[in-house]
Amino acid sequence: MSQELREQFWEYVVAYEKSERITSFDLLVQGGLALPAPEALDEMQLNAKLWEVIRGLALLRIFLYSTNHLSDRELYEELWHEELRVENPDMPIDKNYACHIDLVGSGSEEDAELYLRYYADEETRNQWAKDWPNDIIPAHEAPPYDRDRYLPTRDQY
Repeated sequence: MSQELREQFWEYVVAYEKSERITSFDLLVQGGLALPAPEALDEMQLNAKLWEVIRGLALLRIFLYSTNHLSDRELYEELWHEELRVENPDMPIDKNYACHIDLVGSGSEEDAELYLRYYADEETRNQWAKDWPNDIIPAHEAPPYDRDRYLPTRDQY
């Protein structure tokens, strides 16, 4: 690593450690996005609002992954009640910064099961079975929804 890159990295670490904490919910609202409660929205309103939130998060350099197992309503509810309420460092928006929210990435048994069922390829499933022989590997299923391929990516924003 070059000295310049090393210095940039440590400047970033210091900025991260010293930054105030704020929720993504608050950042979106401060940016002018209304975030009504899920139960206040009918299905059409909810779908439109979900995509507003997804695009708003991308503008903040926050990107979602592994959402195809959730309906639009389930995803909006998860974002509204949980994911958007997590406090994170209030970092300047920068092309080198990104936050990633994997909807099956908590490490819980439930998320591992969802990952194996809907997202893991055959090689990963076989390796998992070798590494954790006592785990039950669920049969692979196609996710019930097809949203992930349309999600904004880091390269686009």
